[in-house]
Amino acid sequence: MAIKFEYLGSKFIKPFVPTPQNLRNYKPGFIDELAPFKNVAVVLFFAKNSNHNPKLFVVQLEKSLEKVLTRLYPLAGRYVEETQIVECNDEGAEFIQAQVNVKLEDILGPEADVTLADEFIPMKTKPRDVVLTIQFTIFGCGGVALGVSATHKVVDASTLCTFLNEWAAINREEDEINFTGPGFISSSLFPGRGFRPIPTPFITNDQYTRKKLSFNESAISKIKAKAITSIRLSKVQLVSAIICKALVGVDRVTHGYRRESILCQMINLREKMASPIPKHSCGNLWGLCATKPTILETTEELANLIHDSIKKAVNDYSKVHHNSEQGQTMVLNTFLETANVNNLESMNVIPITSWCKFPFYQVDFGFGKPKWVVPWTAPMKNFGLLIDGPGGNGVEAYIFLEVKDVPYFEEALDVNVFVCLVCQACRLWG
Repeated sequence: MAIKFEYLGSKFIKPFVPTPQNLRNYKPGFIDELAPFKNVAVVLFFAKNSNHNPKLFVVQLEKSLEKVLTRLYPLAGRYVEETQIVECNDEGAEFIQAQVNVKLEDILGPEADVTLADEFIPMKTKPRDVVLTIQFTIFGCGGVALGVSATHKVVDASTLCTFLNEWAAINREEDEINFTGPGFISSSLFPGRGFRPIPTPFITNDQYTRKKLSFNESAISKIKAKAITSIRLSKVQLVSAIICKALVGVDRVTHGYRRESILCQMINLREKMASPIPKHSCGNLWGLCATKPTILETTEELANLIHDSIKKAVNDYSKVHHNSEQGQTMVLNTFLETANVNNLESMNVIPITSWCKFPFYQVDFGFGKPKWVVPWTAPMKNFGLLIDGPGGNGVEAYIFLEVKDVPYFEEALDVNVFVCLVCQACRLWG
């Protein structure tokens, strides 16, 4: 499908109230420092709302954006790599307006190429400069897409979701909203130490593709029903196990022997530690959890193994205070151990992260909740990104694979489990 964009202009939206001088330099915490140089992005698709003209509604969006940037002021600043500081100079978040010659249903259709969604995410801005970029696109049918991209050096997925929901709340209310969230506090929770980012093997050539796997609620229920275990497995643990099992199988076929594999998963530290970190805290606030699968486990056994690893990690975090030496060291060590693994060419590293339960599908600017939410991240080999399915139900999984590995990946999937699975292969990254 040929999509033709017409860009109507762009501007920088500044905070409604200037940032005080004493807050002009935001020093990120050590988790921010270790985060990779890439963008964290998402696009939300909204159906036409007869009560709102999208061309007029954009003016209201800009005004409400000014207000939320006043509170979340680092998003209106500039990240300086050399000093690893966000200059909160109020230069603003970039806001792009565009319109497109297709209808929303062309993007949402079951046969649509999922990578078409990428066209609605503003990725031209260098992640090391402007912190936040937004693109508001109007479809021919009156529907809209809102793409938001921010540097991972300042935000994580939870922060991105908090920003969107706070912006939406301000936009749909006539009166000023009083938020109780603490804002950007990652630097005060985990003070910076001058670390450099953990080396990450991002993909830069066209030998890779992205595959989307969709699990509706019915499929998840049937998979759970097949599991013969007393453990209550989450949908994320089940889907992670299915993907990981397949990728371990692919690695064995492509290498001709069984290499050691390691599954690396992010753990959201909010509300997990002995001294609670508020749910809506902003900044990078996550640790890592490693699980070592083998080719010998069944999918169910692997799901149980993942469950036990996550449970142990969360239990360990719950016993320490974030501001104690033990707590700081515990979080830091998860990154250092992963960095050592990434340097081992003999190891099959499988990174999987989940955005499930982050309320992206609750974002309502006044013209309804999104019909579809698509995450974006810089591609890495064997990287899996999970998010709730449409309406917040089920799971959608995006997996980056070498093109030559796709047939092996499809063969490695357990067909008995995937009776209700809908798979859609996507075009090559180029």
